[in-house]
Amino acid sequence: MVYEVKIIPTAEASAICDKVNNGRFHTSKADIYGVCIKLLTQDRTFVEMWNDNFGSMSDNIRSHGQIITINDPSKGVEVHYDPVTSIAILYNFSYYGWVKSIALAIVTDMLEDSHSLFAVHGAALDIDGRGVCIIAPSKTGKTTQSWGLLRNDNAHLITDDWFFVRLTGRRPRIHGSEKNCYIDADIGDVWEEYVPLVTSTKFDSSGRGIANIRWVMGQDSTVTTASLRDIVLLKRDPSDSRTVIDMSADEALEYLVKNDFCNPHQMVRDERKMALRTQFYKKFLESCRVVMINTIMPAKDTQEIIKKALDIQ
Repeated sequence: MVYEVKIIPTAEASAICDKVNNGRFHTSKADIYGVCIKLLTQDRTFVEMWNDNFGSMSDNIRSHGQIITINDPSKGVEVHYDPVTSIAILYNFSYYGWVKSIALAIVTDMLEDSHSLFAVHGAALDIDGRGVCIIAPSKTGKTTQSWGLLRNDNAHLITDDWFFVRLTGRRPRIHGSEKNCYIDADIGDVWEEYVPLVTSTKFDSSGRGIANIRWVMGQDSTVTTASLRDIVLLKRDPSDSRTVIDMSADEALEYLVKNDFCNPHQMVRDERKMALRTQFYKKFLESCRVVMINTIMPAKDTQEIIKKALDIQ
């Protein structure tokens, strides 16, 4: 983990919240899959990116959870979280990507307990009416390959980072979580179709910015939900000469558990929560076809391998 999550008592979280509400903080409420998350921050860039990233929630709706960003030289880069009130205090954060991921993690923490709705840290698309997702550890090409697939005819982006899952009697129903994407400035270096998007996006000090994919791929290039059929796992292992590996649900589950579900943003990691997530992923994987792609080839070659494995023309 790049930051530590410390579970704190409700009294401590409420005291900090009361103190902040009397200070000079920018505030904004986001609608994240029907859950209202309120951001309080003194960083104007954070609130601007938050508003571009998520759908807005009416100020008349009471917040279900809160994120407060505070600069405190006496602390490191850390998160203090109260699961009872769903209040997270983020100390010394300079990277917006972690802010938005923690917002999504808070929503997940609430929904998996109260509504048996789970979330996956992964990309998802609808390709000609067929749901496809990509789940992968960091730096193995998840975002690059999902944006590559979006270039295909009849492909629609649901999310490039995080989606919610409702398990039904048939295939899982997946739902997007963000209005716009937090992209890398170099996405146009791989896929030239996105150069106009890069040139029209304002990037932060981390070289990332909130972009509306509809600007270059059309208003119908995104959808909010799909029925999932194929799960693509990625790894990058030069010692393995195989590029395509069909996997059983048990093999895929073992890989995900070993890699912390490919999700560094989990607010509570106690035994009960980890068992709950493991049980979800077992059912999730059993309901779809699973293939592993070893991303040892250049990005464009890997894209062709994925398309062939998924039988995408």
